[in-house]
Amino acid sequence: MYLVLDNLVKTFASRGGAGEVNAVNGVSLEIKQGDLVTLLGPSGCGKTTTLRLIAGFEFPTSGQILLDGKQINDLPPHKRDMSMVFQSYAIFPHLNVFENIAYGLNVQRLPRDVIKQRVARVLELVELTGLENRAPNQLSGGQQQRVALARALVMEPKVLLMDEPLSNLDAKLREQMRTEIRRIQQRLGITSVYVTHDQVEAMTLSDQVVVMNRGQIEQIGPPDEIYRRPRTRFVADFIGQANFVEATVRDRQDGHLIVDVLGTTLTAAAPTAGFGIGQPATLVVRPEMVEINPAQPAVTGIVRRAAYLGNLIEYDIEAGGQLLSIVERDPRRMTLTPEGQEVGLRFLEDCLYVLPK
Repeated sequence: MYLVLDNLVKTFASRGGAGEVNAVNGVSLEIKQGDLVTLLGPSGCGKTTTLRLIAGFEFPTSGQILLDGKQINDLPPHKRDMSMVFQSYAIFPHLNVFENIAYGLNVQRLPRDVIKQRVARVLELVELTGLENRAPNQLSGGQQQRVALARALVMEPKVLLMDEPLSNLDAKLREQMRTEIRRIQQRLGITSVYVTHDQVEAMTLSDQVVVMNRGQIEQIGPPDEIYRRPRTRFVADFIGQANFVEATVRDRQDGHLIVDVLGTTLTAAAPTAGFGIGQPATLVVRPEMVEINPAQPAVTGIVRRAAYLGNLIEYDIEAGGQLLSIVERDPRRMTLTPEGQEVGLRFLEDCLYVLPK
């Protein structure tokens, strides 16, 4: 592996000096060369501290960081061969676009013609050619973000680090820049670590998603696995929406569990080890994994809330004493089922997943 975190721990003194807080608590992670890995989690989960440990802005209390087989724990940031894009962009207001991008190269005292070539190449990559003489205050938010990205890329680092670089952009521009960052990262094949609390960013950008909680890793995997096969209730709840339905294990069969739930019997995927017959469990049901009024319903329910959102309809439906959030995306069925009406429900069993209660 190219970038390795081995049992990283970072401890800070707590406020008031009474005791200590483990901001990062035993984080181990292996990143392949050329992959984009996202550290995802709520505020205070340790993702930014982990990124700062990789960058060298913090030093670990214990554990190791290895880059290309070499330990870099004690190296200062400028000797780690990494570049970082900050949340605030950190663009120098008194320098124009060219000067901002060339800043690090000038610090290295590279020849002027080399600097011009490298800046021109990266300007083309981020689609800013022709704006070299613009001042930062003459740029849009998206253009400033591209300058910050170009300044990091022009250094040709081994690892690109990004700390919530899109959080200051509006929703539409954020979506465009997600696409641009992924395009540039894949074109260059640069190993990247990206911090965000936005699950959509993590799902659309990443080769691997690392879900963190309270300084520890809850799950590592590709986006589809994180979404469809969460290992913990925290992951299932944090990534997208989920209904958690009480169930009882009836049987185990071919890597699946047969469960009694909401007055019917369903088959769902699960790590069958650790589930005993008759044991209580939790069925994870995503809102889009339920069909309303199918030909052969499994259970019935009562519509308690209906909301038309254009591209989808959201329902809260009470079934078996539990309120389920359900989303209907079929464009042929965009008429609201009125509140108070009884409806039939069918669960897409190949999409369901069972967790221990």
